[in-house]
Amino acid sequence: MFYAIYERLRQKHRTVPFPKSEPVLPERFRGRPLVKRERCAAGCATCLAVCPTGALQATKDGPRIDLGRCLFCGACGRACPAGTVEFTRDYRLATRRREDLLVHDQTLRLAEALETRTRRLFGRSLKLRQVSAAGCNACEADLNVLTTVVFDLQRFGIEFVASPRHADGVCVTGPVSENMREALLKTYDAVPDPKLVIAVGSCAIAGGPFAGLPAVHNGATNILPVDLFVPGCPPHPYTTLDGLLRLLGRRPEVKRDDGRGRR
Repeated sequence: MFYAIYERLRQKHRTVPFPKSEPVLPERFRGRPLVKRERCAAGCATCLAVCPTGALQATKDGPRIDLGRCLFCGACGRACPAGTVEFTRDYRLATRRREDLLVHDQTLRLAEALETRTRRLFGRSLKLRQVSAAGCNACEADLNVLTTVVFDLQRFGIEFVASPRHADGVCVTGPVSENMREALLKTYDAVPDPKLVIAVGSCAIAGGPFAGLPAVHNGATNILPVDLFVPGCPPHPYTTLDGLLRLLGRRPEVKRDDGRGRR
């Protein structure tokens, strides 16, 4: 017992103060990209050619990034000689609508809270059944990190449960392979109404690097009605937590930097 008390004093408080204050992110963190269309040279397709998933697209108004397909590899930013695409350190990426993930410039419409009635049901207690629909285990691992003492997801009343019958929604990762399609649908059907669907990671949103292959269904979007999209490969735990809290209307805005390290 004395050893346990000693270790508690030695290790001190480990849970991060988020969302009361902004998180400390690693130097290598690559967050929300900015598209600076005014820098784009007409006819130059260098950045388009290096994108592994076709997330960077050419439109009549200039380049556009589909965050739902983006792997955040940074290849486009490194390849563009004019610096049209710049990855910031902004971890806030979750949206309510798939079309909001199509970024034309430097703006992104972040996830809005659920309607009042639904928020009253889930705002203080949200139980999720996680389904790995042929994921690589990266998104799954970072979701698991949310349950550790560092993030302590349960302090917000959010937790993952073992049975869909005890859940309020489904959290999907992976591109949804044909072999997992029926399992995902049965899990969704077993969750009592009303229920939520959260797609975590580029695979769950649009198929990721597996999009277009005959063995996958290009994510949960084509199978279930998704209420929250959390892009990334994998999304940082802060990105997922921020999206969940916004969905529940529990994300207070605090003074933060502009994505480039300035406040």
